[in-house]
Amino acid sequence: METIILNPAKVNMVKNILRCTFGILPIITGIDKFFDVLVDWDKYLTPLVKYIPFSPYTFMMIVGVIEIIAGIIVLIIPRVGAYIVALWLLGIVIVLVWGMYFDIAARDLVMAISTFCLGELYSFKQKENKEKVLI
Repeated sequence: METIILNPAKVNMVKNILRCTFGILPIITGIDKFFDVLVDWDKYLTPLVKYIPFSPYTFMMIVGVIEIIAGIIVLIIPRVGAYIVALWLLGIVIVLVWGMYFDIAARDLVMAISTFCLGELYSFKQKENKEKVLI
């Protein structure tokens, strides 16, 4: 196996930027589900409206709480939280594609891939001692 030597300061910088980005952004968008300052979130529910058992507003409140919790988990336990947010974003991508919001779906897919990579960066650190790979 080939040993990879990377600058630990740069790796940590990337991890921290991604952790803060994908920790803070879900918290902000989760809070905004209550206020609709960034966007009218209900419009993205168009294809789902007939399947949810309560009003779109109530559904978005639940989504907001989940996003806030997911963001906090990313900030506290990024190795776990990153995968949670990645899966959450993939779910959002499905809804956006269903609603024909392809441009936003593409953006969210890139964010899902990025959060997955964040999880992998934190998981890699866990393997560091076992595989004697320097990062």
